[in-house]
Amino acid sequence: MLGFMAIRDWPSEERPREKLLDKGAAALSDAELLAILLRTGMAGHSAVDLAREILLSFRSLRRLIAADRARFCAHPGLGPARYAELQAAAEISRRQLAESLRAGPSMASPRATGEYLRAKLRDLEHEVFCCLYLDNRHRLIQLEELFRGTIDGASVHPREVVKQALQWNSAAVIIAHNHPSGIAEPSRADELITQRVKEALALVDIRLLDHIIVGDGASVSLAERGLL
Repeated sequence: MLGFMAIRDWPSEERPREKLLDKGAAALSDAELLAILLRTGMAGHSAVDLAREILLSFRSLRRLIAADRARFCAHPGLGPARYAELQAAAEISRRQLAESLRAGPSMASPRATGEYLRAKLRDLEHEVFCCLYLDNRHRLIQLEELFRGTIDGASVHPREVVKQALQWNSAAVIIAHNHPSGIAEPSRADELITQRVKEALALVDIRLLDHIIVGDGASVSLAERGLL
């Protein structure tokens, strides 16, 4: 293609990898970061060109990462290998955040917990009910998905929450679920679930610290709302 120049022929300060090494990852655009993961482009298109086209098609990095395998692989220049690589990179990021929370500050802070849960739950297309099991300093021991599907009073079984909390030797628990609609406001059913789980945990002297609902880019803490 007339005028096409491979990335290796660009000035060094404009090459994504060299730019990252010189200035840090935060200095790169979304397309430049994605280009580093892609490594190569297509005929007549550099990796950065391809990354820009992909982001235009998917509209954002978040939507690209959340895309299912069929949608991802259908885009020119992508495929199963690149799908696996991008999903691996996203999972590494989530696990790094989980590790920092296990070793770091207390998860009694709704802000810290909300950030973690948004990374885990916000892009799911189905409802998931999770429990975060905490030690006596309110640091994360384990996160488990207990129930999936429409989350209502009939689908959440407090005895399972208690059983797993005892298995992990938890001192406290935070429960959470997502709203695929994107609206994080709690329903009456959410409030009832919270009270049922709180009462069940209290029987074995385990505190329910919060119930956090995750929407699209936002989360709501029932404890902060005074509903716990």
